[in-house]
Amino acid sequence: MKIVISSGHGLHVRGASGLIDEVDEARKVVDETAKWLRYYGNQVVTFHDNDSVTQSENLDAIVGFHNSQDRDLDVSVHFNCYVETLDPVGTETLYLTQVELAGRVSHTIAKAGNLIDRGAKKRTDLAFLNGCDRPAILIEMCFVDSDPDVTNYLENFEWICRSLGKMPTYTNEEIVTFKGPCSWFGGPNDMGVDPDEGLAFIYDAEDAPHLFLEGQPPNTTGLARRLNPDVYYVACRWDYDVTPKEQLADHSLQALIRNPATGKEILAWPSDWGPHQDTGRAADLSPAALDELGLDTDDEVEVIYPARRMK
Repeated sequence: MKIVISSGHGLHVRGASGLIDEVDEARKVVDETAKWLRYYGNQVVTFHDNDSVTQSENLDAIVGFHNSQDRDLDVSVHFNCYVETLDPVGTETLYLTQVELAGRVSHTIAKAGNLIDRGAKKRTDLAFLNGCDRPAILIEMCFVDSDPDVTNYLENFEWICRSLGKMPTYTNEEIVTFKGPCSWFGGPNDMGVDPDEGLAFIYDAEDAPHLFLEGQPPNTTGLARRLNPDVYYVACRWDYDVTPKEQLADHSLQALIRNPATGKEILAWPSDWGPHQDTGRAADLSPAALDELGLDTDDEVEVIYPARRMK
């Protein structure tokens, strides 16, 4: 995606100040997040206002810069404030039209930063959200006057920015379904994949530690053989134009896996593209998922993504 991300306020138009300074920290977040957004394949332009001397000039400069760019998404980074406190307060993401995206971004920051997730908050009175002519969100990273917020933010700064680099910037909410025979894949005992075989949209075990064994199995280097067979995961022949790679790698979204013969359902994380179309199968599951659903190789399975639990 093409993304423009800017820091709130400006060099001469300061924002909140407490245990940390909003303008200084927002600039750090923007630059570090932009690095990771580019790493994960996005086109990114950043902006910091160094010239404005009034709030009106500052808002016009930020909105004007965003609207001057060819982009799919606008993001503004801010920090919140209220009163000095020893209690955690949390993170939130503001929106005018992008409620789903705002909710996922807030969840991503909260999880990465060990912060309270205050969620998506609709605001109709903000110049940035009202003025940008593309989908826009405004991130309130944490509260500058909350001691635990600031501590957790500083300790987890790099992980927060890296996680935002994989932020769900897609706006597609289409539900896709796969039906047909299934099999299993992944883990140390899967001799059907090469020892060095990777995964389609997960590139490092640290990107999804919940999916992998703690250590690399002997005589292997690829992530496919490092998948933890006791975890529920799934591979389907995803259409990346409908479910982009960054969406599939978003750990807040899972697939619903259903055994049509019994009606039993579980949730599983997308982890790879497959099986090959020549197999005639619709999905590959982890051994644990196959076992939990009472399925054998070539039994019928149904996969719904993103998960919408069936009644």
